[in-house]
Amino acid sequence: MHVHDDADETFYVLEGRTRFVVAGQEVFIEAGGAAYVPRGAEHTYRVLGENGGTQLTIMSPGGFEHFFAAVAAEGLRIPEDMPRISEIAAEFELRFTGPPLPAE
Repeated sequence: MHVHDDADETFYVLEGRTRFVVAGQEVFIEAGGAAYVPRGAEHTYRVLGENGGTQLTIMSPGGFEHFFAAVAAEGLRIPEDMPRISEIAAEFELRFTGPPLPAE
């Protein structure tokens, strides 16, 4: 679970099926569907099924891609490096608020 304090997020599921939890509401989105997360809403998701899936994620305003570059530049991994990842996340208005969804 996490919150983006400064950006809206839209997920478009291209392949597969994804479980989303947004502000306490659970939805399952199939390929061709979308989920919208307004800034400040606590959310998480998990791609379901053995074959995985593909989704397009759009953040507005842009710039959040630099978070992933910063984490990769330090070779950080989840969950081992969550303290450092959380420090970097704060620079991008991202807060982790809970654990990931369990596997189905």
